[in-house]
Amino acid sequence: MYLYTWYQWLLFFFIYCFIGWIIESTYVSVRSLHFVNRGFLRLPLLPLYGSGAIIMLWLSLPVQGNIFLVFLFGMAGASALEYATGYVMERLFKMKYWDYSNNPFNINGYICLGTSLAWGFLTLLLTEIIHRPLEWLVLRLNGTVCIVLVVVIGILFVTDAVHSTKEALDLGRILESMTKLKSELEEVQVQISLLKAETAQKMSDIKAETAQKVSDIKTETIQKAASLKDETIVKISSFKAETASALKESALAERLQSLTETKDKLTGRLTFYRKGILRRNPTASSRMFGEALRELKEYTKKYKKS
Repeated sequence: MYLYTWYQWLLFFFIYCFIGWIIESTYVSVRSLHFVNRGFLRLPLLPLYGSGAIIMLWLSLPVQGNIFLVFLFGMAGASALEYATGYVMERLFKMKYWDYSNNPFNINGYICLGTSLAWGFLTLLLTEIIHRPLEWLVLRLNGTVCIVLVVVIGILFVTDAVHSTKEALDLGRILESMTKLKSELEEVQVQISLLKAETAQKMSDIKAETAQKVSDIKTETIQKAASLKDETIVKISSFKAETASALKESALAERLQSLTETKDKLTGRLTFYRKGILRRNPTASSRMFGEALRELKEYTKKYKKS
C-alpha cells in the first residue's frame, strides 16, 4: 500500500483537493444558507486538504495497524501543516483565510483543539475507508491516461494558483492602503473640527473686544478718534483672522475630498476576482486591517445584491 508512481501521488493530491472542496463548501454553505464556492482558488480544489491527505498517508504508513498512532500522527502532521499554511498566508496576504481565535484551545487562531482532533479522526477515516476504493480506481487507470489527467489538471491548477496569488497580494495591498487612508481621513477631520472651534473662539473674542470699544467711544468722547482707530484695527484683524481660517479650512476640505476620492478608487480596484476571494472566504479576518476588510466585505455584499 502507498507504493505509487509520482503521477499517481499527484492524482491522489488532486482528488483529495476536490473532496476537501466538497466538504468545506457544503459546511460553509449550510452555515451561510447559500452556496459558497469555498477556498483560495477559483477551481473546486482546496490544496490544504490535498496536502493534508498526502501527509496523512505518508505519516500513517510506518504505523499501519496501530489505530492510536495513526490517529496521533495524522492529527499532528495535519495540524502542523494547517498552522504553517495559515501563518505564511497571513504574512503574505495580510489576511487570515480561516480564524479559530474564538474557539477554545487555539494557537494564534491558526489551529485549535477541535479541528486537530477532527484531523486525527479524518486520518482514520481516510486510511481505513476512503483511500482503499480510490486506490483501487487509480491503480486500474492506464498510465498514459493518468499522466494526461495529471498534466491537464496540473496546468489548470498552477494557472489558477498563480493568478489567485497575484489577486490576493493586490487585495492585501488594498487593505493596507485603505487603512492608511482612513487614518489620514480621521486626522484631517479632527483638524477641521479643531479649526472651526478655534475660529469660533477667535470671532467671539473679537466681537467682545469690538463691543467694548464701541462702549468706550460712547462714554469717552475725548478719545473718540483713537477708539475709532482701534476699532478699525480690530475689524482688520477680524477680517484677517476670518480669511486665514477660511483659507486653512478650504485647504483641509480639499485634502479631505482628495483622500475620499482616493479611497473610492481603491474600493473600485476590488475586481471580480478579488470580490470572489472575499466571497469564497466569508470568515476571513485581519488583525492589522480588520476595519478595512469589513468595509470591503460590505461593499462586496452590496455589489452582489445590485
